[in-house]
Amino acid sequence: RSRCTTGFAPEMETYGFRMFLDPGKKEEYKKRHDEIWPELVELLHKAGVSDYSIFLDEQTHILFAVLKRTATHTMDALPQEGLMQKWWQHMKDVMRTDDKGQPIAEPLQMMFHME
Repeated sequence: RSRCTTGFAPEMETYGFRMFLDPGKKEEYKKRHDEIWPELVELLHKAGVSDYSIFLDEQTHILFAVLKRTATHTMDALPQEGLMQKWWQHMKDVMRTDDKGQPIAEPLQMMFHME
């Protein structure tokens, strides 16, 4: 975990995790994120999430995501949000999900960070 503090911004944490893209779904996954719903972006911001990027390892189909979140983030409450559930239903045909349609997401341990 990396924490950075500045005089004006709330304390931020860098959070990395991986998800799993279905083979052959790269273009559709990218297209859907290029067209991400503005109300979903707003929901993520309200939950304390910012600076969110997702990368693809094309050999393994692993999606590596990294984001910053406030120390008081409410990401844990996102699965109860109807909009988040709707997005997951929209995405479940292109990535690995659990039986509720939530993407399988595995937290990753930070091994190095440089400011």
